[in-house]
Amino acid sequence: MSQSAPSAEQRHFTGFADFYPYYLSEHRDRTCRRLHFLGTGSASVLLLAAAACRSWALLAAAPVTAYGLAWIGHFVFEKNRPATFSHPWYSLAGDFVMFRDMLLGRIRF
Repeated sequence: MSQSAPSAEQRHFTGFADFYPYYLSEHRDRTCRRLHFLGTGSASVLLLAAAACRSWALLAAAPVTAYGLAWIGHFVFEKNRPATFSHPWYSLAGDFVMFRDMLLGRIRF
């Protein structure tokens, strides 16, 4: 009898380098990746604007925008549970690394 692979909640990652391949496997859908890219880019701009304008509203809008777009990507297109729920810090780092990798053409946009 074969068992399915452990979910993210059941897995113990030894570090980000161990987590990132799993993270990428959860972002196979192109639309999901594009929504992540848009969310991470928008959140970065909002954070810079919040610092420049000293605006709490812009600061609050950054994570709402980033996670809102990413979670739409997961629930609607990828049809999986975001890694943020089980590994929030690794997932946040994964968002920025995937953003960079997409900018550099290492991952298809």
